[in-house]
Amino acid sequence: MAKETWRYIDSGNCSPFFNMALDEALLDWHSEGKIPPTIRFYGWNPATLSIGYFQKVEKEINLDRVKELGLGFVRRPTGGRGVLHEHELTYSVIVSEDYPDMPKTVTEAYRVISEGILKGFHYLGLEAYFAVPRTEEEKNSLKNPRSSVCFDAPSWYELVVEGRKVAGSAQTRQKGVILQHGSILLDLDEDKLFSVFHYPNDRVKERMQRAFKSKAVPINDIAKDTITIEQAKEAFFKGFQEGLSVELKPYTLTEEEVMYVERLADEKYASHDWNYRR
Repeated sequence: MAKETWRYIDSGNCSPFFNMALDEALLDWHSEGKIPPTIRFYGWNPATLSIGYFQKVEKEINLDRVKELGLGFVRRPTGGRGVLHEHELTYSVIVSEDYPDMPKTVTEAYRVISEGILKGFHYLGLEAYFAVPRTEEEKNSLKNPRSSVCFDAPSWYELVVEGRKVAGSAQTRQKGVILQHGSILLDLDEDKLFSVFHYPNDRVKERMQRAFKSKAVPINDIAKDTITIEQAKEAFFKGFQEGLSVELKPYTLTEEEVMYVERLADEKYASHDWNYRR
């Protein structure tokens, strides 16, 4: 049986506002039937702290520290917690809710889409597997996260190696389309990550940072050889093709499409109202 052809976009390192605007634009274009299902790889310039759609900035984020570090800052259209996008491969998947064999529930759709990430880790020689919270405590911690930090605990069907989280994803569904995007950590500056959030006191911060080491790990802390961003792209390109049983066809945005995304970035994702309203 012939495989479905999906679009593949490597948009390189873009501003935080452009990155979120392009994900939204791809969702809209797919909902309008203008483009096929799409997988996108991207990076961030500058390194950026992104927060989940529902997070409260004043309560959770140390904005002075974000500025001091020269980081970008943007609110995602998806839920979840804060992510420091620096030494990572970021991906997004845009596909219709009624795509053949796509589960209706969010958690099961995560599993299907994340099969591509799982295979990508295997291509890198890492024994990754899906996290499934088992105890009541683990399940409750997903409903009531104690931490603002995304990689602090695995959610349903997120990827772990040796019991520690190596990729974090978030999902939204709008206009009949699923947008799932996430971070695949190559390296991580833990001190920088923990410095951009608020804590009740220093003792709590230190305890959470200590615990974090047992919960999350970047690829290059566990890989036999250092993995470059290009090697990661190659592995996850093949991983998505295999995991989703599709052919990926590279595509470059037209000038008109870029202009549309830039306008959306300026009007929405760069706006004070979008980023700081909660």
